[in-house]
Amino acid sequence: MANPVFNNSPVFGDPRKQPQGRQQQPAWGTPSTTATYGSAGPATVDAATLDQMYGAPAATTRDTGRLTYDDVIVKTAGLLGLLVVVAAGSWYLTPQMPWLLWVGMIGGLVLGLVNAFRRTPSPALITLYTVFEGVFLGGISYLFSNFVVDSTTTGTAQPIVLQAVVATFVTFGAALALFKSGKVRVTPKFTRWLLIAMVGYLGYSLLNFVLSFFVASEGFGPLRNGWLGVVVGLVAVGLAAASLIVDFDAIKRGVEGGVPRSFAWTAAFGLIVTLVWLYLEFLRLFAILASNR
Repeated sequence: MANPVFNNSPVFGDPRKQPQGRQQQPAWGTPSTTATYGSAGPATVDAATLDQMYGAPAATTRDTGRLTYDDVIVKTAGLLGLLVVVAAGSWYLTPQMPWLLWVGMIGGLVLGLVNAFRRTPSPALITLYTVFEGVFLGGISYLFSNFVVDSTTTGTAQPIVLQAVVATFVTFGAALALFKSGKVRVTPKFTRWLLIAMVGYLGYSLLNFVLSFFVASEGFGPLRNGWLGVVVGLVAVGLAAASLIVDFDAIKRGVEGGVPRSFAWTAAFGLIVTLVWLYLEFLRLFAILASNR
């Protein structure tokens, strides 16, 4: 699993990765088949009660308190709306309070790790993470927008933020369409390839960060300048898009497995994490393209 939010979740994790011989847990909401010691046998039910039970409408997943796609959509849309509102406020406050960027980055990182490794979701902590991420995204977007300017004639800032936002949502829609169509299936080979590629990209990014202290660059690091930076940026966008598809597969398993509805917060949090990563990669990619003109 590429996204640690889903990978560390007890309900969204891939069951194919469980150790051989490990006892499988019963599906959520499935009654235990083992009788309690000392309990009486099953109670008898009269014909009228049975007729009433069979005539009642079937219970839906919402009636049984299980996760539905609507739950995930509502929670994700709410967190995404909060993220945009906070980012917009941070955008306008950053010129007067540039330290907000660092507060948002550190707070988002800490809360992201805390939420990723929690066994049960905490709506308060996930909401607070979204606020910190909004503060960070607003500040970093403002800096990128004013760092990359049109050097030809006017010297005006390039619309890379709008481009990154549109590209993020278009990629999200394309990844969802590919997943629903079945043309891209999440297999053990697919997740293994994605994990190896992401580890390689992480190592490349760390090396670029270290070299930036010793080698002069244009602000993106010596390994992300020029057309090399464009190629690496396209690879990063592809990895983030593939991670979205893996996220969709994890959510599908959760819904089909009948996990508790409260885990819609975990699903929404995982999607927000991937979307933030995808947006940042697009933002950097468009900034590199604009600076190469």
